Amino acid sequence: MNQVADRPVWNWDVVWEHLPAIWGGMVVIIQATVAGITIAMILGLFLALGRRSQNRWIAWPFAAVIDFIRSTPLLIQLFFVFFALPELGIVLGARTSLVLGLGVHYATYASEAYRAGINAVEKGQWEAATALNLSPGTTWQKVILPQAIPKVIPALGNFLVAMIKDAPLGSSIGVAGVLFVARSIGSQTFQYVETMTIAGVLFLAVSVPAALFVQFLERKYGYEAA
Repeated sequence: MNQVADRPVWNWDVVWEHLPAIWGGMVVIIQATVAGITIAMILGLFLALGRRSQNRWIAWPFAAVIDFIRSTPLLIQLFFVFFALPELGIVLGARTSLVLGLGVHYATYASEAYRAGINAVEKGQWEAATALNLSPGTTWQKVILPQAIPKVIPALGNFLVAMIKDAPLGSSIGVAGVLFVARSIGSQTFQYVETMTIAGVLFLAVSVPAALFVQFLERKYGYEAA
């Protein structure tokens, strides 16, 4: 008799037995996402400012880098960081490669969001800063960025949720994330229904609070959708 056919469709024993291991993989994803989004927000602002430079010899290279990274798949970028950079003498661990890949990839998207937010600041604000004889640093820190950043919070929040869903690509370079662990357990137990369902539920349990947190930030900083 076929044992696979006789096996129950859903086995709670499998769920309780392997939930801790799969949750451990989810923790890896959360850690990579937090580190990645931090890099993306900081580097993205730097890229946005570089692209807005009045000097075309500065702005053009920034624009070229942003467009190149946005136009290539994240998976290829992860392969390049993990497999190609060692040939150039730069050796990074799997988790470090994942964090760096996520951070740089989403920094290019964040830069465009920042740029749109900065461009949305009224011209009168720039003129007022000039009339008050504020230094460029003070103008950016006290006038422009406090008005621009709240406008891009929804976009940055979307990038956070998207990064959570892209982080499992790290399994392709050996990062033991939730998908890697669930697939490994499924291949050993042949209980893919339970393991993949657990992985999906854990993603939902993380992404929904992340989306709610973004909504909280929107309300806190007074952002209102048009």
